[in-house]
Amino acid sequence: MMKNLLRTAFEKRAPLFDVTDAYRVVNGAADGFPGLTLDRFGDRFQVQYFGDELLRERRAIVDAVVETFNPVCVVVKERLSRSGKSLENAPMEVAYGSREDAAGTVREGNAKFHVDLLDTVNPGLFLDMRHVRLEVEERFRAMSNNVRFLNLFSYTCSFSVHARLGGAAIATNADISGKILDKGRENYALNGLDLRPGEFFRGNALEYVRWAAKKGLKFDGIVLDPPSFARFKGMNFNVREHLMPLVADCASILNPGGFFMVSSNYSEFALDSFARDVLDAVRSVHKKARTAWKRGQDIDFAGSGTTKDSCLVATLVEV
Repeated sequence: MMKNLLRTAFEKRAPLFDVTDAYRVVNGAADGFPGLTLDRFGDRFQVQYFGDELLRERRAIVDAVVETFNPVCVVVKERLSRSGKSLENAPMEVAYGSREDAAGTVREGNAKFHVDLLDTVNPGLFLDMRHVRLEVEERFRAMSNNVRFLNLFSYTCSFSVHARLGGAAIATNADISGKILDKGRENYALNGLDLRPGEFFRGNALEYVRWAAKKGLKFDGIVLDPPSFARFKGMNFNVREHLMPLVADCASILNPGGFFMVSSNYSEFALDSFARDVLDAVRSVHKKARTAWKRGQDIDFAGSGTTKDSCLVATLVEV
């Protein structure tokens, strides 16, 4: 029965097969596996438990994944403590294959990315932002020369790789983690992209935006995809309180004719009101700004929005 459910879920993702080899195969109860997600990263698979409904079937599930997909590696992560609290430092186990097999490369459109299923809870690529990353590349492909892109809370710089592949002259990445920015540099190298001055900034995103405004820097595309909470050098970022003021600050360094994508996985945000608040913040600077779209997760996240571990609000504003 498990193998049949896995095959059915896999077939639902068929529209993505020509686009990428990194996607969610199972998204919890919507695919018949309550409390469980299964992600494919090339030849590697990641099982995550966000509830205890299927923990007793742990070995059987790994066996079914191996028999159905013939992976080189399966890593299992428990994202929920025994007391029911969410775990950011989740216990990880290589349930099939070796630790060396847990790292590799995936493809996404014209781009390639390093992933490591054992590095942290997040292996290096957020799957639910794929459709936006691909659009960022296409938007820069349609722009003129010498355009600039800003990627705030950049993580491993996947948005910037797509921007540069689309023709952006500069793609600036701001993140508080030097280790994460090093992984971004690795992704640049993997895609044959040279490192250009001003593309990597280790520090607070608010810091960078204010510095850029003082220097008179302007960008033709901005992506703001923050964590719900972050701390850096005594400064706390809370998405509920600080996101919309930051959106307005970002709007001040956005060129007319540019675009601005804002997103959040914070489960308390509702898409319509989130998109409206973002537009209002941008319009405080660019009066004629318009919402190009508002959306949630892509087709591989079946049942998106029904659980706290599978939610996304995203909107793109054109000025």
